[in-house]
Amino acid sequence: MDGARRRTLALVADVSGEQMNRVIDPLMSPLAWDLGHIAAYEDLWLAHRCGGADLLEPELASLYDAFETPRAVRGDIDALDAEDAVEYLARVRERTRTLAADAGTEPRDIWEMVLRHEMQHRETMRQTLAIGGLLPAGEPTLAADAGGLSWVDVAAGTFIMGTEGERFSYDNERPAHEVHVAAFSIASRPATNGEWRAFVADGGYERAELWSDEGWTWLREEGAGPHPDIATGAEDAVACHVCWHEAQAFARHAGARLPSEAEWEKAARAGAGAWGALGGCGQVWEWTASSFGGYPGFVAHPYPEYSEVFFGERYRVLRGASWATDARVASATFRNWDLPSRRQIFAGVRLARDA
Repeated sequence: MDGARRRTLALVADVSGEQMNRVIDPLMSPLAWDLGHIAAYEDLWLAHRCGGADLLEPELASLYDAFETPRAVRGDIDALDAEDAVEYLARVRERTRTLAADAGTEPRDIWEMVLRHEMQHRETMRQTLAIGGLLPAGEPTLAADAGGLSWVDVAAGTFIMGTEGERFSYDNERPAHEVHVAAFSIASRPATNGEWRAFVADGGYERAELWSDEGWTWLREEGAGPHPDIATGAEDAVACHVCWHEAQAFARHAGARLPSEAEWEKAARAGAGAWGALGGCGQVWEWTASSFGGYPGFVAHPYPEYSEVFFGERYRVLRGASWATDARVASATFRNWDLPSRRQIFAGVRLARDA
């Protein structure tokens, strides 16, 4: 856990206090709020709920609760500034060390959840830094050697989707269950900047027939065009900062579609390697056609607000991982989700088509 903490603090080591404390974008939290939230979450779950101790700073519990204090108000509340948030992190961690020394690290799934929570927030903080032009030197790390596009055929059949108890997993990855998938083909890699520019040049953002009604409304209301990183990035680098509406329109333009998340996971389990048949995986999150919901027999754990409150047609599932995702979090069964209009995430698109 201390290694993860060092990486969190190193990420913002060169960011000024003023930049840490302000709202860089209305969609995102102040970076100092993220630090305070990481500390409060660790104190709540490890010291309080696992260790039975009183909260270190009870008045901060609701302030740093992601549901009681939504993003829209986090820049207006009397939260800790960056310096005090770092000090709060240190005091919480000292108590965590004492707890571990006195009582061990059981239940291990809760300790793992807290560790991964910080790792996932580090990716969210990178999203904020990217919007503000504050990413550390050398980031993002999107390779410019994607290679030519080919299609991988995946045979029809039943496979076990999700995971059971063989490793740590989130409630929305469970329970493992059989799913039958018809034969389909999936792209050998995600779409590149060059392919996206060709979509733009062919009127991709001007042709209503390529877009869903909801997507076309979003496009008109936002006056949106391709993300600036796509226009300036290397031709062969994977296209990043794509929302679901854009991904769907791009797929239609290509005579293809987005894969369902069952198709995506079946392909990720086919063949050797962490991502199976999915070349170039792990650079950008990959949108699927699927809305976010629980698997048959889903049971919320350890609290409903992790997954269950997001179930329904509003949110779309992303699979894989991005260049900013910690390797400990990334897996073929991990499910990410966001609203279809969001493109602050490091997301792209992998095409699929019927066999």
